[in-house]
Amino acid sequence: MMLDILHPFEIGFFDIMNFAVHVGLPHFLLLSAVLFAIGLFGLMTKRGIIPALMSIELMLNSVNINLVAFNRYMPMQDYAGQLMAVFAIAVGACEVAVGVALAFRIYSDRKTVNIDDLNSMKG
Repeated sequence: MMLDILHPFEIGFFDIMNFAVHVGLPHFLLLSAVLFAIGLFGLMTKRGIIPALMSIELMLNSVNINLVAFNRYMPMQDYAGQLMAVFAIAVGACEVAVGVALAFRIYSDRKTVNIDDLNSMKG
């Protein structure tokens, strides 16, 4: 008879499914806070325009997770949070289009996309 030492520590299929069923509002809020912190860190540390726009987009997506999570777990029957998230995604797409256009224009004028070099309002 072979003694299986790891048997008490095995994770079965039903354990995984039981964990997946119990994902609640605090899990989504924690995920959103982590994504927002990563976006804020990226915004404060990156020097280029495109990484800064990507960090802002990450922060906007963390807010969208909050909107959808609160709409799902609060006792309301409307879809206001999800609709606001859809509008925020549309605004984010417009923001990226305008930001990339501005980055191209700034690069063609000044030959740099470094944020620190863009402190002048001269034409």
